Amino acid sequence: MSEERVIDVRGLTKRFGDKTVVDHFDIAVSKGAIYGFLGPNGSGKTTTIRMLCGLLLPDEGEGQCLGFDVRREAGKIKAEVGYMTQKFSLYEDLTIRENLDFVARMYRVKDRKSRVDGALADLGLADRAGQLAGTLSGGWKQRLALAACLIHDPKLLLLDEPTAGVDPKARRDFWDEIRRLSKAGVTVLVSTHYMDEAIQCDFITYIAYGKKLIDGRATEIPTMVGLTTWRAEGPELVALEDALKGQPGVDQVARFGSALHVSGTDAAALAATVAKFQNHKRQRWSEVPAGLEEAFIYLMAGARDNFSRDAA
Repeated sequence: MSEERVIDVRGLTKRFGDKTVVDHFDIAVSKGAIYGFLGPNGSGKTTTIRMLCGLLLPDEGEGQCLGFDVRREAGKIKAEVGYMTQKFSLYEDLTIRENLDFVARMYRVKDRKSRVDGALADLGLADRAGQLAGTLSGGWKQRLALAACLIHDPKLLLLDEPTAGVDPKARRDFWDEIRRLSKAGVTVLVSTHYMDEAIQCDFITYIAYGKKLIDGRATEIPTMVGLTTWRAEGPELVALEDALKGQPGVDQVARFGSALHVSGTDAAALAATVAKFQNHKRQRWSEVPAGLEEAFIYLMAGARDNFSRDAA
């Protein structure tokens, strides 16, 4: 990963009517980084991505993407970006090859046939080149969409919920390809609300209802939030969850499979509460590192919906 900045924007703001969908957003992204946009549906992730890649003009803010001004040189940015939309947006009544050839024509790709052949081979699509896109499963549609994004050798990939609706194997294969591209110097921005995808990113920014809550290295986010977490395993977890709520030091209680994760920012108060419950000897308790999901739940608890009536 290079220290060269591919994106450096400040104060990006977008309003629709009287609602501020993105509120003074700042971000700096280095070349080759995989940067995750994490947040709930409707948080402004897609709108932010569209402003960064030149598809949407900011109402306020300034900065550069790929060395071009995001307000005045949107066309130049779009020519250097591969954008994979949340919904499959290629032609379902064309074959895989025909779709890739069409996209290559749009970008005026030189030696088009050779490039399409290369894209088919790189993404494992060659054996299905004559198959209609509309007959593909979610995972194969995802591969085709990624191949179309890459046909013009973009320097920046913007991926909007790219693995929604695909099976775990397809998601794993997709992320293997993204890491390969990152190593080759392609910068990747990906919006997601899947925690197992978030941990694949080098950096993460949490967005909630138009505002950036925090950003940093994925491995450092829980520490930045300041959470301490204890894990409780054993019987009667539903009753334990109810009993823990409102106790000193307990900011949140969340179910993780067959265990409860109890988190808070006051480590001493939380430890005292845990000690009290440990005396009951009904559950097994252990202190564990706070993860991205605990951090996400904690940050979201304090976020305010800009489309709610209270925010109006």
